[in-house]
Amino acid sequence: MKTNDTICAVSTAPGIGGIAVVRICGENAKSLCAKMLRGRVGQEMSLKPNTATVCQFFDGQQLVDDVVATYFAAPHSYTGDHIVELSCHGSLYVQKKIMETLLKNGARLAEPGEFTQRAFLGGKLDLMQAEAVADLIDSKSEAAHRMAVNQLRGGFSKKLSQLRQQLVELASLIELELDFSDEDVEFADRSNFKTLVQSIQNEVSDLAGSFRVGAAIKNGVPVAIVGKPNVGKSTLLNALLGDDRAIVSDMPGTTRDTVEDTTVFDGIEFRFIDTAGIRNSNDAIERHGIERSFAAAQKAMVVLYVADASQTSPQALLHELDDFRRQIDSRDKHIIVVVNKMDLAQSFDLPGCELPIVRISARNADHISSLVGEITQFFKDGVQADTTVLTNLRHYEAMCKILESLKPVREGLDNGTPGDLLMVDIRQALYYIGLITGQVASDEILGTIFSRFCIGK
Repeated sequence: MKTNDTICAVSTAPGIGGIAVVRICGENAKSLCAKMLRGRVGQEMSLKPNTATVCQFFDGQQLVDDVVATYFAAPHSYTGDHIVELSCHGSLYVQKKIMETLLKNGARLAEPGEFTQRAFLGGKLDLMQAEAVADLIDSKSEAAHRMAVNQLRGGFSKKLSQLRQQLVELASLIELELDFSDEDVEFADRSNFKTLVQSIQNEVSDLAGSFRVGAAIKNGVPVAIVGKPNVGKSTLLNALLGDDRAIVSDMPGTTRDTVEDTTVFDGIEFRFIDTAGIRNSNDAIERHGIERSFAAAQKAMVVLYVADASQTSPQALLHELDDFRRQIDSRDKHIIVVVNKMDLAQSFDLPGCELPIVRISARNADHISSLVGEITQFFKDGVQADTTVLTNLRHYEAMCKILESLKPVREGLDNGTPGDLLMVDIRQALYYIGLITGQVASDEILGTIFSRFCIGK
């Protein structure tokens, strides 16, 4: 793509607002804007670096708007190019007129993400930091914001830099061993190689393992509310959301499809999914709803299994739980047993259950805060300020490829595989690290990444 032409775009959100910002970037950004900007008494403007200047924007002799022009001289700007930002009134007509004037005077409309792509190509950001910009713009909760900021500040980049340095060190030792293979010289014991490879594998495995939690926090943690009919699932959803989102009825089987809504607890966004009651039914529509209940539970990270304390026994509930867990893959799920309607029961003990248990009354909102604490505790470690968590599928897939490349290296060290063969897999691992950071990147990859950005960023 061209990186020396002058591009422009409205960088603020579409629509009417108090202020809109039009961004112009390129080697001719300053001279282009100078044609259209004048001082309050009509004199030509001289924009100073890192200075905001009150002036007027003209289309020929027609005054368009009073603006504030801020000039960032290369290389001290977001992209490393000359940038002028025009803050104008948020009128749709004013925004359109300024853009039309810039375009007819030689600027080009920016592609989605082109400003950030230029920052990447200019060495201002690595590819992971550039992707973090999009995540920061899309963040809907404190936790998602914190993860994006950590990546934007280079948290993940530092981790990968360390891993790359370790792999380069391993490669250089093996290369040295190859260079002096005919001489009776030992530069490093192969057991040291094994220790180093194992350390790298552990680090990569931990990062890859963080993706499931990271992606869930970024997109909203899916929480399925399941259980038999009429145990208070919809009432619980309403209590958690603080709103009458789901229809509540004493008639079993009222909920026949999933009902979803989101809320934020402790800075983490959760997507709660109320499901149809699980039971044997001859109603085709209800059976389809029950199938969706199991599908929602299968996809969820957290499952709230709700039971009615006034209508079931501990032994029956344990049997229900065993049957439910056999029908879904529960190994990677945080299942919480929610014993509801405690206002109608004296007590409810569940001996022998290894799952966390929370006793509530959804109708009275009793102990809902305890349930929220149990839900959020599972994710708090993943959103600490200094924790590096994978949130991007592209990064996760590359980390899995790195693990695949390191596996034959580890096995080869055990089996005495020649160093030249080990180097093939080590170079492959280094390639995938470069793929994440952008040291190795095709136009197709860059186009895919930056196409999801908004125009103006």
